[in-house]
Amino acid sequence: LLAASGCTSPPPEEEGKQLTAGVVQREIRKGMSGAEVIEALGQPQIVTGDENGLEVWTYERAARNVESKGSGYWVIFVWGTREQAKSSTRSFTVILKFDEQKKVREFAYHVVSY
Repeated sequence: LLAASGCTSPPPEEEGKQLTAGVVQREIRKGMSGAEVIEALGQPQIVTGDENGLEVWTYERAARNVESKGSGYWVIFVWGTREQAKSSTRSFTVILKFDEQKKVREFAYHVVSY
């Protein structure tokens, strides 16, 4: 008696709002208020001040995708498996600098995949 099976696990769900280069390019503009930024991107992970005491918001998202393919077989009461896995990691960072009126004065983003 011989049977084979295989499966692939789905990618994990991301928490929070979706943060992509396209969303930043489409939604973020100089002169936006903090409330408008939060509506577009959600709450920042890090809030700091620059050398002039002005707010700097940082958004960071990282996702790791693990794709696993396995196969199994039965041979007279013995179960054997063979599994192959591939993984990749993607990191996305957005930095927004605010002016004295608490409006976006500049922003930048950075994407790294490995």
